[in-house]
Amino acid sequence: MPPRPINDEPCPVARAVDIVGDRWSLLIVRDAFDDTRRFGDFQRNLGMARNILSDRLRKLVEAGILETRNASDGTAYQEYVLTPQGESLFPVVVALRQWGEQHLFKRGERHSVLIETRTGKPIPHMAPVAKDGTALPPSMTEVRKVT
Repeated sequence: MPPRPINDEPCPVARAVDIVGDRWSLLIVRDAFDDTRRFGDFQRNLGMARNILSDRLRKLVEAGILETRNASDGTAYQEYVLTPQGESLFPVVVALRQWGEQHLFKRGERHSVLIETRTGKPIPHMAPVAKDGTALPPSMTEVRKVT
């Protein structure tokens, strides 16, 4: 069962932004994709205040994006792990990464690269496509709003 929406917006983008639209939440999700699992590791990687991290982790757990588990190494620690719902945010994180690579770095400026582990090559650029596989620019789409 999906979590109760924070608002009654009929727009899926607005509802999603309510949950993962702030900087810290998205960076926590990004780090979770990189196998960061413990509170202290998130804090160290992100350099954020403990109270803000606690709040964002709690909200991500409540939203069903992360779940808590006992530490995999048998210690008393708790780990935060992406749920299937959280893992489905991967294309969102990749799209933001690719937009940033394209628009926020000077030519030749170094940045991290997302690679396919099987080939060691950067992943191809993501783009919406039509049923026949052709690229869909915004001008060829429309949102059917609730009336």
